[in-house]
Amino acid sequence: MTDNTIIQKLRDRINEYFVGKEDVVENVLICLLAGGHILIEDVPGVGKTTLVKILSAAVNMSFSRIQFTPDTLPGDVVGVSVYNMKTGEFEYKEGAIMHQIILADEINRTSPKTQAALLESMAEKSVTVDGVRYDLPDPFMVIATQNPVEFIGTYPLPEASVDRFLMRLCVGYPEKAEELRLARNFIEGKYDDPVSYVCTAADICNLKNAVNKVSITDNVIDYAREIIDLTRKENRFIIGASPRALLALIKASQAKAFLSSRDFVKPDDIKAVAVNVLHHRLTLTPEAKIAGENIDSIIAGLMFQVKVPTE
Repeated sequence: MTDNTIIQKLRDRINEYFVGKEDVVENVLICLLAGGHILIEDVPGVGKTTLVKILSAAVNMSFSRIQFTPDTLPGDVVGVSVYNMKTGEFEYKEGAIMHQIILADEINRTSPKTQAALLESMAEKSVTVDGVRYDLPDPFMVIATQNPVEFIGTYPLPEASVDRFLMRLCVGYPEKAEELRLARNFIEGKYDDPVSYVCTAADICNLKNAVNKVSITDNVIDYAREIIDLTRKENRFIIGASPRALLALIKASQAKAFLSSRDFVKPDDIKAVAVNVLHHRLTLTPEAKIAGENIDSIIAGLMFQVKVPTE
C-alpha cells in the first residue's frame, strides 16, 4: 500500500468506531507520525480511553494501560530488579511501560514521584532501573488522560512533565447526529466486535521516516519562531513557550503537511497545530484568570500579529 492509502485506511478505521471526532483523530495521527505524546483533558465518558484502544488495535501495536492511583509506584511503571535465588543474580522484570502505545489513565491521580517515572521514557525512549538502561520498543507513544472536573485527590502535573507532551487535546461532546449514531452502534453491538488492524508498527515507522523528510524553509521556521517569541513577551502569560515548544511546533507541522499529501510545510500547517501544541505549555497570570482570559484566544491573537511569509 502507498503512504496515502495507509493513512486514509487508518483514518477510516478509527472514525468508524470513534464517531464524530475527525479533527481529534487527525491530531492523534499527527502526534503518532511526529513521534510525540498526547495529553487528553476532558470530562469523564467522552471516549478518551476508547480512542486509545482503537488506535492501538488499528495499527496492530502492543498496548498497555496504566491506571494511576495514589499508591501506584515508579516500579509499577518502569519495572524492578528481582533477585533470582537460583542464579544468584538480579533480573529485570519489565514494567507496564514496555509496550508501544501506553495509556496513562488519570495521570494526575498519582504522586509526583510516579509521574516523574514517565519523564525519561517520554524524552529518551528508554528507562533506567538500578543503573541499567533498557530501550523501549519503536514506535513508542504515551497518551495520558486526566479529568479536569475532578480535583479531589489529584496531583497537578509539573511543568517539566507537561512539556514532554507534543499536544494537548480535548475530545468534547459529539453533535446530535453523531451521538445518535453512537447510540445506534452501541445498541447493535458494533463496539463488541474486535477492531481489525489496517497497518503494522513497521508501516508506522516508515511513515515517521517519511515525515522526517518533509521540507520546511527557513522563512517558515522563522514564522514559527516569531509566534513562540510573542508568547514570551505576552504579559498575560507567567512564562512563555520554551525552545522545545518550537521544535514540537515544527515537528507537528511536518506531520500535518504529510497528512495533507504534501512534502513541504506551509504557514497554514503551523497555524493548524499551534494552539494544540502551545496551550499546555502556557500558564495565565492570576490577573488574566480573574479577567476571564482564554489561552486559545490569546494564541490565536498572537498568530494574527505575525506576518505570514509569502515565499
